[in-house]
Amino acid sequence: MATDKLQFHEMGLDDRLLKALADLGWAEPTLIQEKAIPLALDGKDLLARARTGSGKTAAYAVPIIQHILTSKQTVREQAVRALVLVPTKELGQQVQTMLRQLTAFCARDVRVADISGKADLSAQRPILMEKPDIVVGTPSRVQAHINAQNLVLHSSLEMLVIDEADLLFSFGFEEDLKNLLCHLPKIYQAFLMSATLNDDVQALKQLVLHNPVTLKLQGSMLPDSSQLQQYSVKCEEEDKFLLIYTLLKLRLVQGKTLVFVGTLDRCYRLKLFLEQFSIPACVLNSELPVHSRCHIISQFNQGFYDYIIATDEQCLENPTQKGKGKKKKNTEKDGRGRDKEYGVSRGIDFQNVANVINFDFPASVESYIHRVGRTARADNPGTALTFVSHTELPLLEEVENAITGDNTDCAMKPYGFKMEEIEAFRYRCRDAMRSVTKQAVREARLKEIKQELLNSEKLKTYFEDNPRDLQLLRHDKDLHPAVIKPHLKNVPDYLIPPTLRQMVNPMTDRKKRQRRQPKPDGVVKSTFKKNAKGKNPLKTFRYKGKKSHNTKAGKS
Repeated sequence: MATDKLQFHEMGLDDRLLKALADLGWAEPTLIQEKAIPLALDGKDLLARARTGSGKTAAYAVPIIQHILTSKQTVREQAVRALVLVPTKELGQQVQTMLRQLTAFCARDVRVADISGKADLSAQRPILMEKPDIVVGTPSRVQAHINAQNLVLHSSLEMLVIDEADLLFSFGFEEDLKNLLCHLPKIYQAFLMSATLNDDVQALKQLVLHNPVTLKLQGSMLPDSSQLQQYSVKCEEEDKFLLIYTLLKLRLVQGKTLVFVGTLDRCYRLKLFLEQFSIPACVLNSELPVHSRCHIISQFNQGFYDYIIATDEQCLENPTQKGKGKKKKNTEKDGRGRDKEYGVSRGIDFQNVANVINFDFPASVESYIHRVGRTARADNPGTALTFVSHTELPLLEEVENAITGDNTDCAMKPYGFKMEEIEAFRYRCRDAMRSVTKQAVREARLKEIKQELLNSEKLKTYFEDNPRDLQLLRHDKDLHPAVIKPHLKNVPDYLIPPTLRQMVNPMTDRKKRQRRQPKPDGVVKSTFKKNAKGKNPLKTFRYKGKKSHNTKAGKS
């Protein structure tokens, strides 16, 4: 069957497009690309469901570029021919990057503009006045430009893409999308790309597609156990912190890791807790400027950081849902600073993620699928570990039933970790948790937002002129509002469970350096500062030149 697989060069693509695909190192199309590209080139509307990491973006990007290159052989007039709607700014930037890579050898013929950023409409107006061939944006942003008469689509648009379609309604874009469709021509080709086919996607299908071909390529929404190992561990609140400390500090979890929590406060609570043990981590926070968020993702993909702590941010369109039991004033304050077009668990392409840890259980089956879908992308292996409290057991059962279905290879297995073996670490965790107060969490949030606003706005022009300096800007620095206790940095040998001693080496770098240093010959003396009070420094003076001393004595 492998020989029957359709290759890129057999799809009738432009040579410049084939060269870009080769430069990206794509030897052959993924399943979604193999099925979707020929149908799209034939002018069919598509509703495609494929799991994250399957190559959905290129599945619609390649036919769009090919269509524009073909039409430009006969029509030379510049116009907006394709519109790509995305739910988040981060995904918008990612789609633009993919389109730029695919148009590397035809950039003059196919122009791409991403208007999903937070820049003023007036700042983006000149870009749209040049009529780029492909426009990428969120529905609200595109609608704003149409209202400002910066963008006219009703006469020129030929192709429409709605990426991560299952997210658009949950992000509150239903009204924007309906208004937007009124400004489109009556006839156009449309693609709906989604990881799940829920009721929202079915509603969109009725609004947007005309006699579509539906592609449901994977029976399971996640890879099987040969590629993705899924585990659950039953633990209560305090045990969660104890377990994550053990996993990260003893390096039982190897590689780049995404840690998902329920709320923003929990993000900073966990970050400050890990800081106590000198474990650096970034927080991906919807309150941060979009430039900072994209920079964090970019540096994480380049391997600058091992750990990112993030939230789903599912309730952004209605922040009051999260604040039940809290004062209304605080809830409003929380909602005001957040970016409604932000989402981490879905859409964003985190590269080479080895592990996903669900520190807090996801709110729904879809959320679980999209969180865990950040790892085991393409053909890479991955591991997902979910912490489950006794109150969340019904949710766990619901998730297990959904992901397993008829395929037992996707089942979630219990994580065989003996909590009693790490009881010795509990007092250290309690010691650290006492320092992470509500006040410390509040101060940490404010401090980071101030820092990132400065980095994003004040230094933006400087970084444009000095791009190398941007690489030096790190986002995992200690925030330190909590009191740091130095003794927590190192793990004493006697605390490590006997079963784990072969796997971990808790010796600090300082000790390693000391062991590596060769012993000097001749005179070895310690400084006065290092000696304790009351000791005679002359007693530490040692002379190791006995042989030369004897020879001198013999000569004399």
